[in-house]
Amino acid sequence: MSTIALYTLSWLGLMVIGILNGVLRVGAYGRLMPELRAHQISCFTGILFFGIAVYILHRIRPPESNSQALLIGAIWLILTILFEFGFGHFIMHHPWEKLFHDYRLNLGRLWSVVLLWIFLAPLVVKLVNR
Repeated sequence: MSTIALYTLSWLGLMVIGILNGVLRVGAYGRLMPELRAHQISCFTGILFFGIAVYILHRIRPPESNSQALLIGAIWLILTILFEFGFGHFIMHHPWEKLFHDYRLNLGRLWSVVLLWIFLAPLVVKLVNR
């Protein structure tokens, strides 16, 4: 299996990590604090959990180059956005306004930071583990 195929397939694992991170938020600390604070904590724990997963993937098979790491990140970013809007709108029937709400940095919403990490994580982990 090629490196790109392995990392593309591994996005499914990242999706599961994201879902479990959301379950943790809703089932635990999300009940104890305002929604915005729970969202922010969830974004940071998601970044942490994704980072650990990318590190493990890197130990199994690192990207062959910096450009390949960026390509992997771009694939993950596109898949994440497609899943978020496809599932959120067409399956969960959330209105577009609700889906775009988490992109509002000016309101303290940090989802864009998570997406930036999803894109950069393969490169960052590769550079840190030279």
